[in-house]
Amino acid sequence: MKPGASSERAVILAPTGRDAAVAAALIKEAGFYADVCGDIAGLMQEIERGAGLAVIADEAIKTADLRGLTRWLGDQPSWSDFPIVLLTHQGGGPERNPDAARLGQVLGNVTFIERPFHPTTLVSIVGSAVRGRRRQYQTRAILANLTESEGLLQTALSAGHLGALELHLPEFQLEASDTCKAFFGRKPGEPFTYQDLLDSIHPDDRARRAEVLEQTIRTGRDYSIEYRAMWPDGSQHWVDVRSRAVRAPDGSIKSLVGVSSDITARKLAEIERENLLAQLAAERTALAELTATLEQRVEQRTADLMKEVAARERAQEQLRQAQKMETIGQLTGGVAHDFNNLLMAVMGNLDLLRKRMPDDPRLHRLIDGALQGAERGASLTQRLLAFARQQDLRAVPVDLRGLIEGMIDLLERSLGPRVALRLDIPEGLPAARIDANQLELAILNLAINARDAMPDGGSIDIRVTRYRAGSDQALQPGDYLQLSVVDTGKGMAPEILKKAIEPFFSSKPLGKGTGLGLSMVHGLAVQLGGALQLSSTVGKGTTATLVLPVATSAPELESPVPTPQKVNRSAVILFVDDDPLIAMSTTEMLEDLGHHVIGVSSGLHALDILKSEQPIDLMMTDHVMPGMTGIELAAATRAVRPSLPILLATGYAELSEGSQLDLPRLAKPYHQDQLRDRLDQLLG
Repeated sequence: MKPGASSERAVILAPTGRDAAVAAALIKEAGFYADVCGDIAGLMQEIERGAGLAVIADEAIKTADLRGLTRWLGDQPSWSDFPIVLLTHQGGGPERNPDAARLGQVLGNVTFIERPFHPTTLVSIVGSAVRGRRRQYQTRAILANLTESEGLLQTALSAGHLGALELHLPEFQLEASDTCKAFFGRKPGEPFTYQDLLDSIHPDDRARRAEVLEQTIRTGRDYSIEYRAMWPDGSQHWVDVRSRAVRAPDGSIKSLVGVSSDITARKLAEIERENLLAQLAAERTALAELTATLEQRVEQRTADLMKEVAARERAQEQLRQAQKMETIGQLTGGVAHDFNNLLMAVMGNLDLLRKRMPDDPRLHRLIDGALQGAERGASLTQRLLAFARQQDLRAVPVDLRGLIEGMIDLLERSLGPRVALRLDIPEGLPAARIDANQLELAILNLAINARDAMPDGGSIDIRVTRYRAGSDQALQPGDYLQLSVVDTGKGMAPEILKKAIEPFFSSKPLGKGTGLGLSMVHGLAVQLGGALQLSSTVGKGTTATLVLPVATSAPELESPVPTPQKVNRSAVILFVDDDPLIAMSTTEMLEDLGHHVIGVSSGLHALDILKSEQPIDLMMTDHVMPGMTGIELAAATRAVRPSLPILLATGYAELSEGSQLDLPRLAKPYHQDQLRDRLDQLLG
């Protein structure tokens, strides 16, 4: 029942004298609701029908059977504390009257008024009780919203195929969801203790897992590990477990809360990939041996058919490497796209959930933690897309000297006091054609890699020089700039250097790197029309050189970003996305912003609506959809409604077939404020 006349009224039980009539008149005159009851049974009936408080004369309940009333009070939900005003005779307060004190203990939330009472006193107490009751109803609504929020969180976990778990400390008591149990071969509802979990860990992984857990408990750092689990049926599976410490008020760690996922398929794919790479290496070795034999024969005839064979061998090797990287890149791009969609649903729902949370700092910290995790996932997908060369770049003329000098503070903070940073950037260099934001990330990535290669400290030089490509097969002929990051670290062995830019390959310890840093930098350089060149000597250091194309025009002058005009009206938005999770979360965000949403799951359905008389202020569409892409839908829309604003929401960058449309874009995953600003720009 919502708060209202019946749920906020005062019910009065004072069967003798005029107390009931006087109290009712005073309460109503003060603007509240009041009803008079004849006996305790009538009082109970009115309370159960809905009331904000009860006003009871003590003589009416001294000898009455209060079991029904006390049972009702005892059965109240956690949010409810029903207030009672007890009218006593003069001198009958709890301080001097044991019976009144006993009634106060039995009835719970009791306020005593000695008669004769002053009207102002009664009205004040009734007003306070009604306001308190309203706050209880508000608490009930908040609890209902929290229950709904838990359902949304569970939906997000299910969408990501994640199991939830909590390990209570120091007793090591484990709570695990049915999904989490399934990752260890257990059925829903089947007991699964912490000892069961320990027994299921592969013997070769137990020491490593125990070390990671001990470090988390000792330092409070996040717990993250992958290990093998042995199921009761004897089969072997891989699980990924990540958790975060939850602290008690005294600062001690009271539990670890986190998620788990089954990564068996990924691990098997990695093993298959390693086998494939080993097979390719063996083929390369065999081919090298064959080539050596041919070279010996050709060398006997002429020093020249040798040059031709060597050139052919290099071309074949480059072709195989390019084909392999292209295949892995396509797979990586597809995975990143799908992961972007999942993050979009998680971030959208968390944004909405945070707006509806009560003013509880702990709950907001939990939501912020979840959002930070989602943001880290979004950063990882950007690295994947960078490697796959499918990120959306804005390549413009940029002054490299100014860009790098503007990063000095950030670089020095990231490198720490044990690493000396030196710049060697001459004046008068031409502008480079780059995406400034992505290049800054690449430079920071290379600098951090260099720092990690110097655990005992050292120096890093950042140099920029001119370069002209001629016969370099990896570059088009023309003018370039070489941006080199040179460290004095431990360097890389030749076999490590060969694999350095391969995705997911890392020379760092387990859990210290994703293996995507150099892959991202390589993908960015190639996408810009340049290259990444690596050279290293064990014990002397590594040089990473970004070859960047020279711009044909001067750098753009920075101009203030225009502030979008806030839209104060409700717009009719046609939203097109084939993913139901994204459709649900984005529709909620749009409606929360005050807009009316018409949601469809395909371009063909959207065209049917566009051809009708339905008023539409803006269309927002995904790009990668079956049957008709977002670009194709936009092109068809131009023929039906030429002036309709169109917003393309996508995390994918291969849009060349519709680039002539020059559509406004919103990169996935996005927050609600980013969505609002983009809509304000288009609707304003």
